[in-house]
Amino acid sequence: MRVLDLTDELARQGARLLVGLGADVVRADPDEDLDEAARIHWHAGKKLARGTALDALARDADVILESGPVAKLRGLRPDGTSRWPHAVHVVVTPFGLTGPRRDWTGGDLVLASAGGMTWLGGKPGGQPKPPPREQAVQLAGAHGAIAALLGVLSGTAQLVDVSAQEAVAATLETGAISWIHAGRFPVRNGGVYEHVAHRIFAAADGYVAGGYSGSERMWTDLLAWLAEEGEAGDLLDERFADPVVRWAERPHVDEVIARFVAKRTAREVAEQGRTRALPWAEVTPPAELTGNPQLRDRRFFVSVHGTEDAGFPWDAPGLPRPVSLSPLTEGTWTVPRQRPRTAKARALEGVQVLDLTWVLAGPYATKILAEHGADVIKVESKHRHDPTRFSPSMRLRPDAGPDDSGYFLNFNRGKRSVALNLRTPEGQAILRELAARCDVVVENFSPGVLAKWGLDYESLRALNPRAVLVSMSGVGHTGPWRTAVTFADTLAAMSGLSAETADPGEPPQGLVFGLGDMVAANAAVLGALDLLVRGEGGHVDLSQLEAMVATMGPAVLDRGEPVATAEHPNRSRHAVPHGVYPAAGDDRWIAITAQDDDQWAALRDLAGLPGDGDLAQRRAAEDEIDAALAAWTRDQDAAGLAARLQAAGVAAAVVATGRDLVEGDEHLAARGFYQRLAHPLAGEVLHEGIVARLAATPGALTSPAPLLGQHTEEVLRELLDLDDDRLAALRAAGLTE
Repeated sequence: MRVLDLTDELARQGARLLVGLGADVVRADPDEDLDEAARIHWHAGKKLARGTALDALARDADVILESGPVAKLRGLRPDGTSRWPHAVHVVVTPFGLTGPRRDWTGGDLVLASAGGMTWLGGKPGGQPKPPPREQAVQLAGAHGAIAALLGVLSGTAQLVDVSAQEAVAATLETGAISWIHAGRFPVRNGGVYEHVAHRIFAAADGYVAGGYSGSERMWTDLLAWLAEEGEAGDLLDERFADPVVRWAERPHVDEVIARFVAKRTAREVAEQGRTRALPWAEVTPPAELTGNPQLRDRRFFVSVHGTEDAGFPWDAPGLPRPVSLSPLTEGTWTVPRQRPRTAKARALEGVQVLDLTWVLAGPYATKILAEHGADVIKVESKHRHDPTRFSPSMRLRPDAGPDDSGYFLNFNRGKRSVALNLRTPEGQAILRELAARCDVVVENFSPGVLAKWGLDYESLRALNPRAVLVSMSGVGHTGPWRTAVTFADTLAAMSGLSAETADPGEPPQGLVFGLGDMVAANAAVLGALDLLVRGEGGHVDLSQLEAMVATMGPAVLDRGEPVATAEHPNRSRHAVPHGVYPAAGDDRWIAITAQDDDQWAALRDLAGLPGDGDLAQRRAAEDEIDAALAAWTRDQDAAGLAARLQAAGVAAAVVATGRDLVEGDEHLAARGFYQRLAHPLAGEVLHEGIVARLAATPGALTSPAPLLGQHTEEVLRELLDLDDDRLAALRAAGLTE
């Protein structure tokens, strides 16, 4: 696949991910502003077509991936159509190609704030802050890559609109849907999950992430560990066997565990946790990632002329491991253009997906496939409780039951539910029959589970040679840690992300939402789409850990000194000012950045700020500038001020809460981002919308999340041709409940 790379920071990650799939990526610009580490990370494996006319390059491309503010795009005509209509032209902009804020600009901080992610980070009473390493624009880039493959699969050359704000707003876990379903929204609390009993604990020599949510075994085995060491205290009392009591008394339970952890090294806790199949992990700085035995065993790291960098989320057929890349060098395409494909109404029309996933990462991936036309059959049962259906803390809706859990509704819309008891041989036999008739199977079981059911990749290939199996385990199906039990927080800890949430001189805070799950989901979608584009079966052995490390940017290579402080956690090496500032109202904030000298001049004149000159001169006066800017913003309405600043050409946005996004964002409303579906129990409910907007073959939210087993008989008749007698026998045996 020939890809023309016209990206800036908004979609560099998208172009890099396409390199990782083996695409032939040609870049039109040298990107001179990047330092050496960033240039290696973002552009290794690409060719630079220096001096070649842009239209000539575009004429030979299958996909054109372009990003930047609308005013600076080179591929749009004045009427909003693509200058290169023969190709799949993906455009990633800060706020999208339509709507009242289409001309607004912004980098990672502004977009993380506008999309609701900044609000979730930081300490109570302090400045909100987004996750480290520019996760907002990396999410936008990933969706740009997904959009590119969807466009190719659609068989139709077309323009694709990706809004970075919407990419963020679709990646908040409960950040907005808790407002939709419960009339409340999460607040930053320094890194303690609201609906899962996990957090970061201080060890004797560092920090670990862990907890006791999930299956009851997570609690009983942790309690046994504490008891063996004589440190369980009153947690052995019978009342703590009740998960409701544990949740109600979580501060006390955490205190006992904190004392236990504090007496041991971080590595000891992590190793013992893995041995006991408990979700615990050491908080590892990015500089130490190259020593991770799991990553090394799976040959994750990329070599660029002998320099090791973070690799890609998968061992892709187009770029198999171990991967060695050349730095950006002059050249052009060497592969032929793609052959024309049959046009479809939606990109994944006719694709049958068997969804064996639960909780967040897997359902998020299959949700994206469903949005673009795949028929997703979700296999579940009352015998294996998906916490997002059955756990009261994850239902969000007051008095909700398993069939109208708010969490489940958002991430499982557009799917059909088949209830099947997989604890029985006959249930497993039916599952194999279903798998034989599907194009894609997605699972996030522990390694080895599918093999017990006769559905590991070799067995699946014997049943269905063209099937794509996507496995989404925590650390992969091979390697010394392959049996590790992981949660979102433990993967963030292993990946280097949690370590970078620490303010200078302070403990890491972690994240309060499952960013890693959704990062892994995007990678899983790309892995599946890649094989569908190739028209071949295969096994995507996705490690969620590797997917997260692949979104740490140049962190493995970067040895630059941070400029953030505990008082100013949002400062950047690349812009001054760059921060979150107080606004009028209780806990209201505005993100403002001067991305270049022109933006600085406009901001300085509008706010009457002290200082002048270039970035280095502003850096010397940064404390004074930040103090003056905070004094100026403090009594102003955040939304009105953001609009004034953007009108003057300055990047700014409200630090949005879940309520702001759902009820107060006129731009998201104008673009119809939150879409309403009628559910038989919950009624009319808003859902987070579709990120990749394909002009000719658009995705759609076609149906609400299913009731448990709602489509069992329908699917078994349709795919397996079972008759009434067989279905009745299955019901009588309790196999379809």
